[in-house]
Formats: sequence, structure tokens, C-alpha cells
Amino acid sequence: MPILSIITVTYNAERFLERTIRSLLANQPGDEVEYLIIDGHSKDGTLGIVRNYEKHISRWVSEPDRGLYDAMNKGQQLATGDYVWFMNAGDELYDATTISNLLNQIRTNPADVYYSDALFVDDTGQSLGLRSRITPHTLPHHLTWRDMAMGMKVCHQAFIARRSLAPDFWVENLSADIDWEIRCLKAARKVVWLDFILCKYLVGGLSVQRHRQSLADRFKVLATHFGTATALWNHARILARAVRFRFAR
Repeated sequence: MPILSIITVTYNAERFLERTIRSLLANQPGDEVEYLIIDGHSKDGTLGIVRNYEKHISRWVSEPDRGLYDAMNKGQQLATGDYVWFMNAGDELYDATTISNLLNQIRTNPADVYYSDALFVDDTGQSLGLRSRITPHTLPHHLTWRDMAMGMKVCHQAFIARRSLAPDFWVENLSADIDWEIRCLKAARKVVWLDFILCKYLVGGLSVQRHRQSLADRFKVLATHFGTATALWNHARILARAVRFRFAR
């Protein structure tokens, strides 16, 4: 049985998928790592790329789905590793030592959740800076679920959870990744901050493309976990923080 399941969700991702696959292959993953691709029945050249790299892919499926988080649920259900890590099309492992560093941590410092900072990149692969420095989201080194009261502290691609405690994603909610992280943290007995960067995160995902709905859905998530009154107050604080951060730069 593999230790780590890396899951890539795709839909019409021919422009970016190869970048993700090559970053994985640069790490020379062995039997301890499985790689799954969950495709939403792409109509472009995505499946051609998948077939070109098929010998490096543990399992892939291509079929219609109900969106990103439905596909992520499918990937999680098909995974067999002890840990799940979502690395979607266009995202990359940070460098060629990432997997060996992570597996060493898992062997020597077993935990339920591992997390780190993420390097933001644009669609050309150009670095934009670390998430903790170019956004208002400072990264605590002792993370708990209560740290999520004002939004997502950890980029989803920099958050790895033990599969046995990872819940299903809230399919209809564009901020389901926040909910998933909170639920993982609530269930976790031990959470470990990694002092190396796990990923390069391609900016401009679904929550950016549908920003207004994402904000409304984020409120639903935070109200579910922290209560409606607290969520209202914290959203006012989030707005004030964003304004301060913008004018401080």
C-alpha cells in the first residue's frame, strides 16, 4: 500500500497539466507514492496528455461530474495511500526534493496533517511570491481549526491529510476546501508545520473566477463552524484587514 496519494483534478486542462505531471516525475516517485488523475470528461487535448504519461499514472478516470469538489471526492474515494494530497492541473511540487522530504517527515514524525507555505505562480510559471507574504494570510506554525475563523490560512495544495480522517467535500460550495481543512484539523490529533515549501500554486482558480459566489459560500462555511454572529463580525474584520494590507504594500 502506498504512503501518499497525489490527486490531480482536471477539466479541459491541456494548457497546464503537463507542468504538474513533470513536477511529479522530477521527484522520481517510487512505490510509496500513487498518482491519480480525475478528469471531468475533457473535450480538449487533456486526455492525450494523460495517455502520453499513462505509465506514470496509477489510475485515471474521465467522466462527467458535478464540478471540482465532486471530482475531488472521487479522487479521495479511489485513493489507497495513508495520506491524500491534491495537486491540481497547473500546480506543481515545489522542487525535486519535495516528496523525499515529505516522506522523511511522515516516517520520522507521524502526524494527521502536514502543512507549509505555498509559492504563488502565474500561468507562465513566473514566481509571484510566497502566499504568507503577498496575501494577508499569515501562516502560524502551530495551526488549529480555530485559526480558520477569518478564512483559509493554508493553501489547499500545501495541506496534506491522513486519508482515514479526511471528510467528503461540500460539493455545492465554492469554499469547500476551507470546510475540508477545518474538518481535517478538528479530527486531527497531531498537526505538523513543515519548514520547507510543498508546492507552487497556480493563481486564478474557480474561487477567483466566481468571486462573489465564493465569498457567500465562505460565509456559509465559517458560520457553520464558528456561528453566524462570529462569522459576520469576522467578515467585517476580513474586509478591514484587506484594506489595511492593500494600502500598506
